[in-house]
Amino acid sequence: MYIDAAQLDAASTYRYLVGSVVPRPIAWVTSGVPPRPTNLAPFSSFAWVSQYPAMLGFTVNRRPDARKDTIANIERDAAFVVNIANEQMLGVLHASSERFPPDVSEAEVLDLELVPSTKIAVPRLAAAPISMECVYDRTIAFRSTGGEFVVGEVVAWHVADEVVRDGRIDTELLRPIGRLAGPRYAFLGEVTELPPAPGG
Repeated sequence: MYIDAAQLDAASTYRYLVGSVVPRPIAWVTSGVPPRPTNLAPFSSFAWVSQYPAMLGFTVNRRPDARKDTIANIERDAAFVVNIANEQMLGVLHASSERFPPDVSEAEVLDLELVPSTKIAVPRLAAAPISMECVYDRTIAFRSTGGEFVVGEVVAWHVADEVVRDGRIDTELLRPIGRLAGPRYAFLGEVTELPPAPGG
């Protein structure tokens, strides 16, 4: 099957993207500084964009009527937390994608405990096995119909002791969630380890 990208509308393009770029890690982002409500939302267009300093980026898609609460909070407060969920948290992670009014905290609705961060004023999820405190760096907008790519520098990690082995985060202990196309998710399957490639 051949597909000419120029012949696709926005909805069709999105369907091919989310079906092709899989599985995707999920940034479960808390934003908003108390006493404002803490917004909680998952974003699966997510990656690290710099090794040192450590910097993360994720795409916030535009709504037809307004920007999402997450990006408004981040640009106002210049900080956010990327929490990483494990497979036991799938139900609440998925539920947090529901659209709530800006004055409603998804964490509160879902009965998820928030705890203070160390270096920024945005709280993090107590139950998340990994939380990365981030200072906002920039927003990159991609055309009028594209998403807005939010970038932040990691200034602190919170890592649960039980996912650490020999001084490293062990993915098999973490049991992260991957996003597929539509409201579909994947868990960590069999892990295959190969020797490093020469010169790699």
